[in-house]
Amino acid sequence: MTALPSPTGLIGHAHLLPDLLAYRGNALLLAGPARVGKRPLALTLAAALNCAAPTPGPCGVCPSCRALGAGQHPDVLIVEPRATTSTGRAARRKLIPIGAIQADKDTDHEFEGHVLEFAEVRATFARRVVVFDGAEFLGDTAANALLKLVEEPPHSTLFVFLTEDVAAVLPTIASRAARVNVTPVPDADLARALALMGEAADAELLGFAAGRPGVIVQRAAARAAMEDARTFTDALHAGMLEALEGAEGLEKRFDPVWHPEVLRFAWRAEEPFARARADAALEHALGALERYVSPALTFQVLALELRAALGEAS
Repeated sequence: MTALPSPTGLIGHAHLLPDLLAYRGNALLLAGPARVGKRPLALTLAAALNCAAPTPGPCGVCPSCRALGAGQHPDVLIVEPRATTSTGRAARRKLIPIGAIQADKDTDHEFEGHVLEFAEVRATFARRVVVFDGAEFLGDTAANALLKLVEEPPHSTLFVFLTEDVAAVLPTIASRAARVNVTPVPDADLARALALMGEAADAELLGFAAGRPGVIVQRAAARAAMEDARTFTDALHAGMLEALEGAEGLEKRFDPVWHPEVLRFAWRAEEPFARARADAALEHALGALERYVSPALTFQVLALELRAALGEAS
């Protein structure tokens, strides 16, 4: 759904909006770490471009803003890597295929909207906006199908590409977009945001956020994953049986969006060599999950490898 983000999603980045609104080109490339606020910024830009009375951002109450707030804006299309295969299994690797670009190539009907067809329709409000959340996952054929559209978009469609890794974005796309760096914000800004939400500053949460407002916005999920990481790490040091039981518990709650990063954060105080070995074990486990290896077996092996990496308790 393409809902208008909460104001907290723009913590530290509202100053970028006037320049983005003044941009007259066809494509933007917003670059920055995960959860730093690229997607809320892109959606706020889309809202402001279509708002009946932007002051200077979207008013939040006009028909266009209400439509985006409800996740039903006719002029905004979000394109993301497919998360599952046509059979319902988790995708082995992230990819935005050509089927997301052209309807006739979407043989398995994986996408509700298709970029070429979307851009050909005149805007209901003011301007059509296509947001690619994960530009580094555009496949070669998908990117090639986009090139002419990005260069000469019908109805002045704006393309906003979001990426965590500029070097991984195909040069044919990166060269056609104006790059804007969306950088982490000061901890003081995140602490103030927490205070506005009625919460005291949380040193551990702020440490994990590392200047990324998205962690604060999704703090419940972050805190739950951090608790899982603490519990699992304690189990690793408690003994073999506890480690295997901890692995079973982590398997049941594992979220690939949060847990890998949170586990690495939990190991931040370990010696560099131990962290490197632990990270290698985690990458091995994530690769096994992508290959559909038994999750139970994968997490058991992970527990054993992590005990060796982090040092067994005496």
